[in-house]
Amino acid sequence: MAKEAEGKSKLDKILEAQRDYIAKREVGYRDRALKLYPWVCGRCAREFTRANLSELTVHHVDHNHDNNPADGSNWELLCLYCHDEEHSKFVDFVRYGGRADKKLAPATHNPFAGLKDALAKKT
Repeated sequence: MAKEAEGKSKLDKILEAQRDYIAKREVGYRDRALKLYPWVCGRCAREFTRANLSELTVHHVDHNHDNNPADGSNWELLCLYCHDEEHSKFVDFVRYGGRADKKLAPATHNPFAGLKDALAKKT
């Protein structure tokens, strides 16, 4: 009987340690971002499951890893490839400068312009 009590005590200690570990880990911004956002790359729209979730990263939009607001407004979930591309664009921006002197015209193309008419013809 005493051994069973000790066994339960050990189990309780193990479970408590596991709960503490999970709680500490969830304080990290990656776990919070994974709870806030769907497991989809924000650039290429690749979907993730638990099997390949390690390939989904949290990108800091302002590139400041200390800026972790609770609402996740500085985070973006990106796959490994899109995350690398985003950082290479930032490096190029720092290295070669921005487009402050060039004004870009707003986009005018509407990919769904004729969709309503096309759907009306099908029915």
